[in-house]
Amino acid sequence: MKTASNETVLIKNALRIAVMDDKRTELKDADIYIEGKEIKQVGQGLKVKAARVINAKNCVVLPGFVNTHHHLYQTLTRNLPGAQNSKLFDWLVYLYEVWKHMTPEAVYASTQLGLGELLLTGCTTSSDHLYLFPKACSGGFIDTQIEAALKIGARFHPCRGSMSRGKSNGGLPPDEVVQTEDEILKDSERLMKAYHDKAKFAMTRLVLAPCSPFSVTTELLKQTAVLAKKWDLKLHTHVAETIDEEEFCLQMHGKRPLDYMDSVGWLEGGRSWFAHCVYINESEAERMAATGTGVAHCPGSNLRLGSGIAPIRMFLDKKVPVGLAVDGSASNDSSDMLGEVRLAMLVSRVKAGVGSMSARDALWLATRGSAALLGRDDIASLEPGKAADISIFDVSALEYAGSMSDPVAALVFCGSSHRAKHVLVNGKLVVEDSRLATVDEEKVAAKANEAAARLYQAAGV
Repeated sequence: MKTASNETVLIKNALRIAVMDDKRTELKDADIYIEGKEIKQVGQGLKVKAARVINAKNCVVLPGFVNTHHHLYQTLTRNLPGAQNSKLFDWLVYLYEVWKHMTPEAVYASTQLGLGELLLTGCTTSSDHLYLFPKACSGGFIDTQIEAALKIGARFHPCRGSMSRGKSNGGLPPDEVVQTEDEILKDSERLMKAYHDKAKFAMTRLVLAPCSPFSVTTELLKQTAVLAKKWDLKLHTHVAETIDEEEFCLQMHGKRPLDYMDSVGWLEGGRSWFAHCVYINESEAERMAATGTGVAHCPGSNLRLGSGIAPIRMFLDKKVPVGLAVDGSASNDSSDMLGEVRLAMLVSRVKAGVGSMSARDALWLATRGSAALLGRDDIASLEPGKAADISIFDVSALEYAGSMSDPVAALVFCGSSHRAKHVLVNGKLVVEDSRLATVDEEKVAAKANEAAARLYQAAGV
């Protein structure tokens, strides 16, 4: 049963509600009342009537998670044998030869697949960094993604990525998937005018996102920063992911990655957040904090590619904005947001000690921390006036038995399935009884497998 856009909803009898307000309030045996898109009341024993009642007995209720970095098209190239054991640059070089055969149909299928996985694991808002545009058929790739996201019901921040430095100009990507600076900037303006929504509870907001320091020109980075300031848009890219990237920037530009991004105007106005930031030192972190420049922490991808572990405790201690991300599904190879929360907690303990990241700290990164990176103050907490983006997890199953001394932390420490029981976005049910409510899961999977098979065939892998 789907919820109507103006319907009232009462979530009642929740075992715990983690509000994620500034006080990190948690409520026992509590309720949430929703009108349309908006949370109206949160508390114990609410005396209200609603058109739809969701019984949250034995459930932990959280704000929907926010994913700050993804490459949804990569869901079609998970665990390809030729790239299973490669470090980043080798991994990219191999996969570019597959990805250059992407089509609009493949983009649509992969977007729904990745966003579906995210919704099922409690993530209600996701950015996506699509930077690959084959010359033959890519004119509407971002439009296609937005259509797919609206259909499945996810809140979406598409990042208009780009690559302008191909192999012939000293970059990594094949020339077939790079564009000229003029093409990139004109299409960015088109997308901004067509889709960017500044309104409260907006479902779509555009971000400008050249791919990385090693795949775009210096001039494109500079011009993109100018346009972001002019249009009041966020900026996003990869920075300091690997030692290879650091060596590339030193050889090509004579600067470390963060210094290079600063030189092209990206550390101004708190507009930017960077994926990874594994190789950032303390003085650089202090500059990031002073300029409001954020980090999308991608622990799964960094481990999978052997890139390292980002110094998240150091970032937090220095007041650098930090959010969480699953990264592309060819380097994770999943879009399991709750799983990423657990991983963020664990890798921080390896990096900086067992006291460096609690379960609640990791949940904060995935909600309030991530929302701040995207410039959203209308999501990621369960307070009156905020969007009704809500994830409900049943903790009554066998894998949670024995953990009810702390049900909220149990979600991070325990459990073998990370599927939510129910998920709402803007007050609409998008996951019901642990199944996608807006699309047919089997059909989404089948179409993705068909698109992947065509991609492999075209690439000869």
